[in-house]
Amino acid sequence: MKLTIGSLFPELALQNIHGSQVTIPDASRQVHLQFRRFAGCPICNMHLRTFVTRSAEIESAGVREVVVFHSPRESLLPFQGAFPFDVIGDPHKVLYARCGVETSVLAILNPKVWPTLFKAGAAKDKPKGKPEGGALGLPADFLISAEGRIVACHYGSHASDQWSVDEVIELAGR
Repeated sequence: MKLTIGSLFPELALQNIHGSQVTIPDASRQVHLQFRRFAGCPICNMHLRTFVTRSAEIESAGVREVVVFHSPRESLLPFQGAFPFDVIGDPHKVLYARCGVETSVLAILNPKVWPTLFKAGAAKDKPKGKPEGGALGLPADFLISAEGRIVACHYGSHASDQWSVDEVIELAGR
């Protein structure tokens, strides 16, 4: 079942890939919860580099980044281990199901994703990982208030249909 704006987000107590506790909602700030595909996904990693580069701006906006991948911890560490925010492994897609995040062949077949796919595939520093859990995952974004309400949400229609840093900062300021 998909989550909706205004509804209460289900409380989560998770562990990031470094073994630290992650609680959502976070009573001290908003949480941008991102659902991505697999650890070595070139599209996801190209997108997330913008969040890494601009992490100080995101924090200044009062937002905590939490990113979920459907890969195990061991696969995530080489690709996302140095990210300055929490990365969660969900290889059994329990969180994906709980939040209504789906898969679709349009994840990579939608023509809107092709420019991003080619750009990500041509990058010299692109990750080279196998698509654990499948390559057809769709992204999703949730902005969750400190009180646990869903302030904004977006279910992607293809693999590169996700919020930008600017969109997260704008939504957080509303």
